[in-house]
Parts: sequence; structure tokens; C-alpha cells
Amino acid sequence: MPRGNKELVHTFGWYMRKYIADIRAKGATPIVLSLTVRNIWKDAKVERGPGDYSRWSAEIAKAEGVTFVDVTSAVAGQYEKMGQEKVKEIFPQDHTHTSAAGADLVASLVVAGFKGLSNNPLGAYLSAKGKAVEPYPAAQDPQAQARPQMRLPEPANPNLPSLFLIGDSTVRNGRGDGANGQWGWGEPIADFFDAAKINVVNRAVGGLSSRTYLSQGHWDRVLALLKPGDFVMMQFGHNDEGAINDNFRARGSIKGTGDEAQEIDNILTKQHEVVHSFGWYLKKFIADARAKGATPIVCSLIPRKNWKDGKIARNSENYGKWAAEVAASEKAPFVDLNNIIADRYDQLSQEKVEPLFADPNTHTSRVGAELNAECVVAGLKALKNNPLAPYFTEKAAAVAPYPATAQ
Repeated sequence: MPRGNKELVHTFGWYMRKYIADIRAKGATPIVLSLTVRNIWKDAKVERGPGDYSRWSAEIAKAEGVTFVDVTSAVAGQYEKMGQEKVKEIFPQDHTHTSAAGADLVASLVVAGFKGLSNNPLGAYLSAKGKAVEPYPAAQDPQAQARPQMRLPEPANPNLPSLFLIGDSTVRNGRGDGANGQWGWGEPIADFFDAAKINVVNRAVGGLSSRTYLSQGHWDRVLALLKPGDFVMMQFGHNDEGAINDNFRARGSIKGTGDEAQEIDNILTKQHEVVHSFGWYLKKFIADARAKGATPIVCSLIPRKNWKDGKIARNSENYGKWAAEVAASEKAPFVDLNNIIADRYDQLSQEKVEPLFADPNTHTSRVGAELNAECVVAGLKALKNNPLAPYFTEKAAAVAPYPATAQ
């Protein structure tokens, strides 16, 4: 130090963990926030940095079992809605410090982040102004309040291309940390890709259908992160057969791939909504991804553990077929996970398939998720033009392509 005394310097995480431990030692409640956002833009997107501090904050909060508020995403999303010129008005002196109006806006977004938590520790203390703030993200599914709060990942290295995964709990279960022994295939599949060449970003959300992934704003947040050269792999279908309009989840889509639509006053969200077909939503994800310069890849839904005459039941007459039809009509790469995994299960005995599941018939164990991830790679390697081939690891190179896939 300037006066000759010495200081022992630790990591960012060490200091955060010390604050958490010291706060708890006083009987108080620690809460971790990710960073606010600076007025720095690139390609019409605001910087979500600097550095990895927001990601590290999320990892520390998760490891310590502490409430985490994703201020970065809430503020960045609002700035991008406002546009660069409007945002410039609330940064009068530099790119870091806001005006009073800007500080008020950011404060409201911090409150929005709290209100979006499954268990808001400050909810009972909000003023009338705080109560008027809409939660971030807007929760349309009341059962979301019973789920653990998730911070969906963002690209670890923005300079690399990214593979975004979208879908339901069979792709990402809960927080993606194996709660209740249940895993989606989107977590172990990262081991098949070289992290020095590509980010694998699992943005799937449990309980959602193709319709509610769009209506609840998750797709818009993926689009905000997409850049040319990225990839989007989608797998929906398990939740699309639900009711179109009820006070439970209201997540069903119209069966098929047509252009028919149904107007409803959503009992759950109290909003007027136009509901489309399962295929319509997949086509929208494909078109939107391409408009961003990204490559869409369609997967059929993984099979459930339902046996009939010694064989796993397949979705060859509904969502599996419709996913294939959309991929064909839109000329998008298609991985027929439903049949690839079902073939693997049929080759195994019912006894050997049993430990691949962590519940009666839908959600896989870690071992089952690893098998399904391997099946994704097998399907990709069977494509005539596999767009993800340059990013495979040696582990992926050892996987044999699925012979029946020839798209």
C-alpha cells in the first residue's frame, strides 16, 4: 500500500461470500443483485457487463442459497425497449451514472426483479408506488410462484457464437441443477461442445408450451441475446396438449401445423389472446431466429416412459410428426429425438430403462439426461449438413450417428 502496509487481496467471490456470512451472523437476510447496466451499446444492444460479475453473482447466490435478483436483465431489457436515444437522456454526464429520473427508473426495475421472485422477501414492505410496479419477468402461471426462482443463463463469452436451447422441463428442469434428481438433456449436452468455440445457453423453462414460451416473454429475451452466427435448438410438445383456456395454466396450443387461430379472454392472465397452432409457434421461432442471422434446429419431443406391447410409445401421430412437418416445410435441420431415443429404449430392457427416469414417466435422471443428450448428438451427426459439427468435442466425435436420420 502507499504507506508501506500490506493488504491481502481476495477474489470477488470471496468478498461476496464474506458479506453473506457476516450478514447471516447478525441474524439478517442477505440478498444478491446482479450489476446495473451502463449506457454502452453495440449492434443496437446494450452492454450486459462489464465482465463476468453478474454471472459470478448468480453463481455465488446459488451456491450460498441466497435470494438473487437479476437486475442486469431487467434494466437491459427496459433500455432496449426505450432505444439508445431515449436512454442517453438519463445519463447526463457519463456512461455509468444516471440522472435522478434514471435512478428512479432503475430503482423501479430492482423492485420489479423482487416482485418476479417466487418468494419475495420484501413483498410485505412495499409502498403504494412499489406495489404498482409490474414484476420482472411477468408471471402468467400462478404455479410459477411455487417453483424455485431461476436466473436463465446468458452467453459466457459474448465474442463466441452461441447455441441457445429453448423448450420445457425435459430440456431444463427447474434451475438446471438436478433438483429432486430430475435433469433435462440441455445440461449434459454442453459436454459435447467445445466451450472455447461456442457457448451452450440453456434457456428452456419447465412447465411451458410453445405458446407460453412466447406469451410469457421468454422468446423475446432470447431474441435480445441472439446475434448473427448463433444457433437455436427447440423442443416442445409435452405441454402443448393442455387446455387452451383454464385457470390452472392455460398453455395449450391448437393441434396441428395450420394457420387456424382462436381468440380467447384468458381466464388465467385476464388478457385477450390469440392462440395459434403448435406448428405456427415453431414456424415463428424459426423465422425470428433467421431474421437475427441465427440457424434454427428443430427437435421432436423426447418420449415418455410409457410401454405398450414391450415397446416405448411414440408421438408419431401428433407432436413428433408435426415438428417433423414444420422442419420440412421451413427447410430447417431436424433431429427426430422422439424416435432416436425410443429406439434406444427399445434396445434396452424395461428394467434398464427404469433408472433413466426420476419420476413415473416424464423427467429423466442424470443418467437418462446424459443418454438423451448423446441421442441429440447422434441425430445432429446424421444430418447431411450438420451446422454444429465445427464445435464438437472428442466426446461428440465418439458418438455414432443415428442411421435413420437423413435430412
